[in-house]
Amino acid sequence: MLILSISAILFYCYGVYAAIAFSHFSDPINPNFHPPVTILKPLCGVDTDSYENLVSFIIQDYPQYQIIFTVRDEKDPIIQIVHKLIEEYPNKDISLVIKNDIIGANLKISNLANGYDLAKYDILVIADSDIRVNSDYLNSIIPPLQDENVGVVTCLYRSQATGITAILEAIGTATDFQPCILVSKQLQGVKFAFGSTIVIRKNVLLEIGGLAGISDYLADDYQLGYLPSQLGYKVILSNYIVTHNLAKSKFLDSLNRQIRWAKCVRVSRPGGYTGLMFTFGTISSLILLIISKFSLWGITLLFITWLCRFFMAWVIGIKVINDEVTKRYFWLIPVWDVVRFSMWIYSFFGNKITWMGKRFALVKGGKLVMLKEQEDKYL
Repeated sequence: MLILSISAILFYCYGVYAAIAFSHFSDPINPNFHPPVTILKPLCGVDTDSYENLVSFIIQDYPQYQIIFTVRDEKDPIIQIVHKLIEEYPNKDISLVIKNDIIGANLKISNLANGYDLAKYDILVIADSDIRVNSDYLNSIIPPLQDENVGVVTCLYRSQATGITAILEAIGTATDFQPCILVSKQLQGVKFAFGSTIVIRKNVLLEIGGLAGISDYLADDYQLGYLPSQLGYKVILSNYIVTHNLAKSKFLDSLNRQIRWAKCVRVSRPGGYTGLMFTFGTISSLILLIISKFSLWGITLLFITWLCRFFMAWVIGIKVINDEVTKRYFWLIPVWDVVRFSMWIYSFFGNKITWMGKRFALVKGGKLVMLKEQEDKYL
């Protein structure tokens, strides 16, 4: 416990350093670099503030771009919102594709693939439906592609949330997940991407097997960054931060979603995921305090560990990410740490997950295998 607590302190301190390095990084700017862009938006159901989220991608201050909305179910209520947007912005190049073809276990990727053939331009921007951006979004994320060696650009995100469950999840994103990302970037570079934003060249996507090549992976966004990096392309973490609208959800639903992603990360990056044991300083220092029978040195170490934990959370969650939820509910960080540690422990038991009402097994690399009668062979 002493080793784990000290290692966590070192992690927190390095997280602060990584955040400072990230905040001093700026994307290249060339006022003459405005290649045409196709925005692919996979939709499924109505999210919190769906209309406002989608509008933010339509009103971009950018010379030439196309937007393709894709929907799998012809009865999906989001279709009405898209039709309304098409009517309100007749001068924008907006298309709606309603198609139910399936190319793999990941239905989101099948949804994207159904609209891919309509993409006019060589640069694709893929972003989840619950993301909101400002009008300078495209002008900010496209410039890194001036370097022909850059294959992918991705973005961090801040969350908007209501309800205790979503609030805890938002705090976890800003003060736990993002620090791990920044530390990883500083130590080994970026070899991943996030569904919040993925800018990718068509030729790079084709080199990794197209959308069909990732259609059986749960973490499709991770693969869209990881696979190009394995081919030698640079993956850039932009300094542009988008907004993620977290829908209000029940605690068990959120917990199941978090556990699903935890298991996915474990099978995708087993070494790094196991290494997270060295980052749970809130827990290890508390256990050490109990083991030491509340000794003076145990109290001192707990104070130092928690101080470093809160300081890193403040630097990254508030100063760098500028997350409003973290500002208001900063005191809930230890609660999230307990929940996160519990999920980390639980994720080591079994590879079965439930996603979109179906049961799957996660196998090596994060691939999805639909469970049938002889599901045990995958476990």
